[in-house]
Amino acid sequence: MARRRRLLPRSVRYAASLGLVLAAGLGLGLVLAAWLTAKAGDPALYPPAPGAETVTVRLVANAWHSGLLLPREALARAAAEAGAGALVGVTERFGAYPALEIGWGDAGFYRAVPTLAALDWRLALAALFTPGGRPAVLHVVGIADEDALRGAGTVTLHLSRAGFGRLAAALAAAFTLRDGRPVEAGPGLYGPSLFYEAEGRFGLLHVCNHWSAGLLHAAGLPVTPLLDTLPRGLVLDLAWRAGAP
Repeated sequence: MARRRRLLPRSVRYAASLGLVLAAGLGLGLVLAAWLTAKAGDPALYPPAPGAETVTVRLVANAWHSGLLLPREALARAAAEAGAGALVGVTERFGAYPALEIGWGDAGFYRAVPTLAALDWRLALAALFTPGGRPAVLHVVGIADEDALRGAGTVTLHLSRAGFGRLAAALAAAFTLRDGRPVEAGPGLYGPSLFYEAEGRFGLLHVCNHWSAGLLHAAGLPVTPLLDTLPRGLVLDLAWRAGAP
């Protein structure tokens, strides 16, 4: 006699079906939200016209944080052209290095958690969910060997000179100034580095990866803020919408 199939109770089958419907609805909702919040690029800035002069920058991303690796001399020139004397001063402070790695983040969490092993969930939750956001800092590192930072999590982008100029102007506006000068906020996390007080408030809706994406958007690249919340999402976004390798 054939063995009868044992059917799950109707309530269990109903709950499973409801779960699938809710999961599908959530997925569609996230896709719709990403589409609605996506920001178009500026075709006059990016991609550069064939044969035009370009500036190479790199997004450097780890498990939870991203920053930008910028050529120091090109940044100094663009800052001078934009009349951003404070940013010119930062490039001079790190004049011995051909590149600068620059990131933005929560003032407390950024300085206290240099590695994943040092992760403090209390600081992380406070940084993400404090009403009104929390103060931010910029982290500037002098990089002697750009090749040492290449690899997984690094995206190379070729910007037009005009686009890089817009990026430099947006970066200059991120520094808090006092008497026209950037405000130093202590030694950095590694290598030749410094923290600086920064404009903006850190929170769940504006994390370090949104900041990195914002600078690239200023340079003319299309971005998707919802996708850019996590570093891996930002990397995928640059590949998907900006054609980054």
